[in-house]
Amino acid sequence: QVQLVESGGGSVQSGGSLRLSCAASGFAHSKYCMGWIRQTPGKGREAVATLADDGSTTYADSVKGRFTISQDNARKTLYLQMNDLKPEDTAMYYCTTEYGTWCPKWVDEYDYWGQGTQVTVSE
Repeated sequence: QVQLVESGGGSVQSGGSLRLSCAASGFAHSKYCMGWIRQTPGKGREAVATLADDGSTTYADSVKGRFTISQDNARKTLYLQMNDLKPEDTAMYYCTTEYGTWCPKWVDEYDYWGQGTQVTVSE
């Protein structure tokens, strides 16, 4: 069974950086997409960054140029490097995965979620 465990969240001032990590295990198939999705009470859920099985990446417009998604060579840990953080980046960040060559179009299509890690950015 797939298990995703996030870490690395915290509180930081505007302009600061954080790196989120997600320890992934239990995959039954070799092809899968991984992503970071964030949720805030007012804005709902947003796919921040995705990493498809072929290595291609996508980013939300709001984080392009500031966030970078990556994975270790063994594909056991997913990262999200977040630079130049802004108060609007404050959210619960979830590591997600879904089997397949390509990443789902909609966040609701991800079947596997971690418990989340909170990121809070103050002025």
